[in-house]
Amino acid sequence: MPADKTTSMAEAISRIEPGSTVAAGLALEHAIPFAAGHELARQGTDDLTLVGPISDVLFDQLVGAGLVSHVRAAWTGNVSAGSGYNFRRAVEAGDLSVENHSNFSVALSLHAAALGVPYLPTRSLLGSDIAEEPQFRIAEDPFEGERVVQVPAIAPDWAFVHVQRAAPTGDAHLWGNTGVTYEAVRAAEHVLVTAEEVVDLEVIKSDPSRTRITREQVDAVVEAPFGAHPSPVAGRYNRDNEYFLKYADATRDADGFDAWADEWVYGVDGREEYREKVERDLSVQEPTAAAEVTYGQ
Repeated sequence: MPADKTTSMAEAISRIEPGSTVAAGLALEHAIPFAAGHELARQGTDDLTLVGPISDVLFDQLVGAGLVSHVRAAWTGNVSAGSGYNFRRAVEAGDLSVENHSNFSVALSLHAAALGVPYLPTRSLLGSDIAEEPQFRIAEDPFEGERVVQVPAIAPDWAFVHVQRAAPTGDAHLWGNTGVTYEAVRAAEHVLVTAEEVVDLEVIKSDPSRTRITREQVDAVVEAPFGAHPSPVAGRYNRDNEYFLKYADATRDADGFDAWADEWVYGVDGREEYREKVERDLSVQEPTAAAEVTYGQ
């Protein structure tokens, strides 16, 4: 029988060692693994390197909690309000090092690691300031003689992925925007899957084409309903725009962030209590069903 990889959030996060590189927010603004990130904060797992493309306020929260020493990302802030104030304060104070990327170079870096190659070339960065960042190399394409930018591989220690459903084995379904989720899962040494629901394996087997996260890639599965709030999860709940705006107002100074974290991170006993604090109904009222897919035997 396949191994049962389900565990509690606290136990799963206890496996992440200080100094780890963690990839998260991989589906861009969709399905950001906030529940897992908040448990990192509660356990005080520090000296982290965070990797992601459009890295929304989860990165800002972990920086504010004093857990992050390095960020490798295309953008970090608050999509609804602009600046991530914790991130901005840390950079301006010299407390945080940043490796600048484009969204595409983050994807290439993860894909290179997934392929087991040291870098992948691109022309897309040429002509931009990003191409001059020290992690990149401008070289001559040996085949056509044109300039290319060599984008080095990034192999995270952990990838955090939030999905709609997963089996206890780790096989999972994710739909909607997936961003660079699959590249990161293949690139990472370890993968934590948090799921809106843990389902019987037969449910996952019923739609094999959607099963692009598979058991051999996954170390732990945690059932975490509402685990991506305030970001949306396709088919389950919508983006909580009001929450992002209130977060921006509350965290304009460091004391404000501390008060916010005391209420929303350290002051809640698990995700169920967190959910009770969110008074707005964000559920999808009129789900759109995809056309039926049939599989023969």
